Amino acid sequence: MPVIGANSADAAEELCDRIESAAAGTPYRMCRTEGGFDLTVDVDVPQWQALLTRRRMSQVHTYRVALRPEKKVFTLTDVVRTVEYEAGLGGVRLGKTVSVGRSVYVASHRTLDGSGPDSEQYTFSSAEGHRLIRGAAGKLGWREAQPPSVKIAAGAAILGGLGAIAALIAVAVVKWL
Repeated sequence: MPVIGANSADAAEELCDRIESAAAGTPYRMCRTEGGFDLTVDVDVPQWQALLTRRRMSQVHTYRVALRPEKKVFTLTDVVRTVEYEAGLGGVRLGKTVSVGRSVYVASHRTLDGSGPDSEQYTFSSAEGHRLIRGAAGKLGWREAQPPSVKIAAGAAILGGLGAIAALIAVAVVKWL
């Protein structure tokens, strides 16, 4: 394993400082980790309550960044944690999901309080955090490598596609004979 020199440690520190200053004054929170940092944001999810039903949901999106400062390479993995609670006539339902890999989505909602075009609107795009990290890293000469979870998913997709093609060829051969 290569020894991290002063230059590579300084490069990692500079990148972390740049991301931290870019996230200042935003809903994003940065937490440095042993091998890089996590950039976390709470996604505002609409809550609702009907006459006999109540639903609560919370979602936290973490951009987990692992740094290899000796090569100025980083990997970016999205970790999305969602907790749901719903209580009503059908009983109580609790759920928790964790998604790890690459998540690209937009969450948007608007309050319908009757105040017209000035009603409150909220929009979150997971691409904002990606841009924040990639922008700062690109300006400092860092390049992105795919995390293992994305490589595994791509491999599974390719394998599934090849299996589907083989099945179609087999069906065509059987029908032709």
